[in-house]
Amino acid sequence: MREVVIAEAVRTPVGKRNGGLSGVHPADLSAVVLTALAERTGIDPVIVDDVVWGCVSQVGDQSSNIGRYSVLAAGWPESIPGTSVNRACGSSQQALDFAVHAVMSGQQDVVVAGGVESMSRVPLGAAKADGMPYGPRALARYGNFQFNQGIGAEMIAEKWGLSRTRLDELSAQSHERAAAAVDSGAFDGQIVPVDTGDGTVARDEGLRRGTTVEKLAGLKPVFKEDGVIHAGNSSQIADGAAALLVTTTEKARELGLNPIVRYRAGVVAGSDPVLMLTGPIPATEKVLRKAGLGIGDIGVFEVNEAFASVPLAWLAETGADPALMNPLGGAISLGHPLGGSGAVLLTRMIHHMRDNGIRYGLQTMCEGGGTANATVVELVS
Repeated sequence: MREVVIAEAVRTPVGKRNGGLSGVHPADLSAVVLTALAERTGIDPVIVDDVVWGCVSQVGDQSSNIGRYSVLAAGWPESIPGTSVNRACGSSQQALDFAVHAVMSGQQDVVVAGGVESMSRVPLGAAKADGMPYGPRALARYGNFQFNQGIGAEMIAEKWGLSRTRLDELSAQSHERAAAAVDSGAFDGQIVPVDTGDGTVARDEGLRRGTTVEKLAGLKPVFKEDGVIHAGNSSQIADGAAALLVTTTEKARELGLNPIVRYRAGVVAGSDPVLMLTGPIPATEKVLRKAGLGIGDIGVFEVNEAFASVPLAWLAETGADPALMNPLGGAISLGHPLGGSGAVLLTRMIHHMRDNGIRYGLQTMCEGGGTANATVVELVS
């Protein structure tokens, strides 16, 4: 198998719901990062064998193969195909795996992976609006439980003994870390400003400076009357896109590129679809085993903050150093544009690795239906 590297990674700012990016069609939002990827690497897009694009709600503005129309919106040659991937919140992390598989096997040499979601334009749950996607047999298998991520997050908090105060502490920390990252310029080199026609969006919009446990205590639970999950300790509905250039070490050298990381291992794991969001725990164990590494070898972890209970349960089970998890904030403070989030998180992580000389990074993402992706990458020195 050939060694695979990520030669460049870029992202848009993550826009808040009905914020600065809400007027931009998701294909056009994708085009922004595709164009920037070509400009920053200096490649001629004609050499790209495929574009593999994550997107969750593939209806309305995101229907009819958003991956292909993103390529066309970018003005890339018509000869370049594009496809769309849906593995729930892990869609663009799965897009990366598919791109890696194609390059590693020798079937393709240069593939762009990434994803997009405009949750302002295509609301969460829009794809379920006209039907019941689970089917009677799947529902019957689990006692006709109506699969619900929020209820799953509540069940996780109860199972791991996570108090509302503990969840809110992590949420306040997410905003604090994101604010520090913004102020230090940590995101400046990875973000592509978006011209919306009415102005330019150049920074993530979800950050709420000064968030405290005391302020969060005033928010009402959403999923259970006596619950612990509320809007402030859940991921923010958001808009955004990100793109990664995937190729081999040899091809990168031929093209004059300086890769950021090499791909060490990637897995997907299944878990209880009722708890739904615990998949990152077995996925982490699986990917570390595949990479031949231990939890102590990893210098940074990105564990998607779908709900605060998810990374906290993950910490409890893995024994990872909390200081190394989501050091730049996460979806609670910066937003979670579903199909784009895997690529957004990876972009943040690998730039952080390069900026700080961190050898190994691990990213994992919980997903609807009880699955999770996990990826380990290694800094190219």
